[in-house]
Amino acid sequence: MDDEMQRSTEPAGPPAAEVTGLLARWHDGDESAVAELMPAVYGELHRLAARAMRGERGGHTLQATALVHEAYLRLAAGSAPRWRDRSHFYAVAARTMRRILVDHARRMRAARRGGDATPVTLVEGHAPALPPAVDLLDLDDALEELARQDERKARVVELRFFAGLTEAEAAVALGVSEPTVRLDARLARAWLYDRLQAPPGPR
Repeated sequence: MDDEMQRSTEPAGPPAAEVTGLLARWHDGDESAVAELMPAVYGELHRLAARAMRGERGGHTLQATALVHEAYLRLAAGSAPRWRDRSHFYAVAARTMRRILVDHARRMRAARRGGDATPVTLVEGHAPALPPAVDLLDLDDALEELARQDERKARVVELRFFAGLTEAEAAVALGVSEPTVRLDARLARAWLYDRLQAPPGPR
């Protein structure tokens, strides 16, 4: 197990109480809390953004900083849910980043009139390797299909492979144990391998 997998159960960054307090104020309608939150969580969001883009091809027209800003704008524009803690916030932020990358890939594909795919790689642990250069949109479709069958396993994939959270961080975000996250990741990845090897259906 590498050093990254042995990190604390909480994401890096400012004290949990500070972020949780800002999230509670945001939920209660304090608009100043939103402005205070960005500098408090920026470093961690940038880490998530960089890892979300780690598996994508070189020369991506989005950069991690732009992804952080777009994700934060989307989060701030909506009504704040009742955040459980900062791990919950980072999990929602990671999902938002995934949606931004998928939306961007769809726009780029439309501009190319069905041209090249947007390849990504998913690398983690001892699970079976996915086929090389998995298309991001095919992966997104597969994750949506997996979520209809088992939402938690899809969330584990999203958090572990897409957003790059550790097993410990994903366990905190989902409210389950680390062994559960580990097992879900292995089963989900095996399912995705089979699904992504199948001939693609119509979009």
